[in-house]
Amino acid sequence: MFFFELYESGSLADKLHLEEWNPNIDQVLTITVQLAKALQYLHNLGIVHRDVKPANVLLGKNLSPHLSDFGLAAYKKDLKDVSIENWRSSGKPTGGFHKKNMVGTLIYMAPEILKKEIHSEKSDVYSFGILFNELLTGVVPYTDLRAEAQAHTVLEMNYSEQQLTAAVVSGGLRPVLASLESGVPASILSLIQRCWDSKPQNRPSFSDILLELGPIIESRTSAKEEELATIESPSFHGDKCTNSGNNMWTYQEKINWYTRGEHLSTRTSLASNCGFRLWLESLNDPLAYHPVLTWGSFATCGKREAMEDTHFLMPHFSSEEEVHVFGVFDGHRGVAAAEFSARALPGFLHNLGSINSPADALVEAFVRTDAAFRNELESHCKSKRLKQKDWHPGCTAIAALIVRNKLLVANAGDCRTILCRAGQPFALSRDHVASCLEERDRVVSMGGEVKWQLDTWRVGLAALQVTRSIGDDDLKPAVTAEPEITETLLSAEDEFLVMASDGLWDVVSNAEVVSIIKDTVKEPGMCSKRLATEAAARGSKDNITVIVVFLRPVSTAERIY
Repeated sequence: MFFFELYESGSLADKLHLEEWNPNIDQVLTITVQLAKALQYLHNLGIVHRDVKPANVLLGKNLSPHLSDFGLAAYKKDLKDVSIENWRSSGKPTGGFHKKNMVGTLIYMAPEILKKEIHSEKSDVYSFGILFNELLTGVVPYTDLRAEAQAHTVLEMNYSEQQLTAAVVSGGLRPVLASLESGVPASILSLIQRCWDSKPQNRPSFSDILLELGPIIESRTSAKEEELATIESPSFHGDKCTNSGNNMWTYQEKINWYTRGEHLSTRTSLASNCGFRLWLESLNDPLAYHPVLTWGSFATCGKREAMEDTHFLMPHFSSEEEVHVFGVFDGHRGVAAAEFSARALPGFLHNLGSINSPADALVEAFVRTDAAFRNELESHCKSKRLKQKDWHPGCTAIAALIVRNKLLVANAGDCRTILCRAGQPFALSRDHVASCLEERDRVVSMGGEVKWQLDTWRVGLAALQVTRSIGDDDLKPAVTAEPEITETLLSAEDEFLVMASDGLWDVVSNAEVVSIIKDTVKEPGMCSKRLATEAAARGSKDNITVIVVFLRPVSTAERIY
């Protein structure tokens, strides 16, 4: 066993993009100087890190950075032993040679690595420059839609690896540079641009970087010594943190959207105490088939930097033996909407069960969850008393409700549910995407704008592919949260239900899902994991969440060929 020091504040990537931390310039400089010293030390020892990125920077209790993950690190002399001629003559690198030389994370990789040329310590300088700019802007590289010409994005636009590589190498594409208007000194912006210069020889060494940053810090320290100290010893007043150098409040609170959704769900559920008597009485046929359920799930971040999927499993919903609810939520533009919805939607469904039919309750639960999240988001943004950058998180959602022998599926977006009946897949939802003519016409009729961008039809300035979702308040009402409902009476022919985010369905067909489960030990958690890992192995570039619900008893050792 290995025991490592605990870094209480997590990674710099989580701090920036999950907790929405907005460091001031002096805090950015403190972090980047310490990282530059760490990399200078490595380079002086002849070591190249080769995977410098915020996810590999761990933050201590006082937000002091620690460079981590040396799994790809190598000695410079070993890199030089591989000549450019050997690289190029070998054709497309494969196996161990490829893994040894084509390393890093795409959005932080230097052009020489992307071109399959030999790289050096200057490749770390390039990655450092990307990280430096990300700290100043708070934007994941290449996901900022302010970029001109084309909307160069990795996460929202599914900008392919090949397209992004070509744009970085041949087109000189770089992340949107921090602006002078945000108070960043011109000398820092110039340094960042030299760090990510396309020619390694033009990039400064870390010794040069430290020499340039020294005078900048000294000049700011003399004027804002107390403000600079806030990274080590902030003054807290309730949930606020004040900087001594100015009078504006800066909130440092971590927003737990799960908790906010949970609180709303609890309040909503307490308002109802009638249960699901109406639902069960409407299906009170003693001769009807009664499914016997087992369930399991598996979720993985996949190739994404962050996990934006959430899900819930609620068998025996509200202690009712014959009512079960399962849901998958796929977040975009952040995880906030998905986390909130996964906790809030069940509360609304519980409250509506006493007065609505199951189908109407599902529709209303989606709509109310959407309204509640957007209200919560607006309240949060106003409470900061600071000018916020546009932030409109959303999520697609799918929920399956089983009441005795009746299965209802509510879908808004491109998560999907299929039913295996007599060995064949039956789709219980359809994808709501702008490439669907019916959905495109509906969005336009509601005042939304749909344009062909890069590779498919997309909605609005956010370039969203899906046409229904929870959240996305900048695209309402055209991108509605109202789900489509399918209703199915279960019978002895029905074997299992599979619900998943599009990370699975992008690379595995409905028929293949059924085939894979048939060739897997019949334990729902194991089947879920098998499907997710198969999607990852096939190159899915998205988060992957899978729920499998068996609808009749099976032997866990059963295998069908």
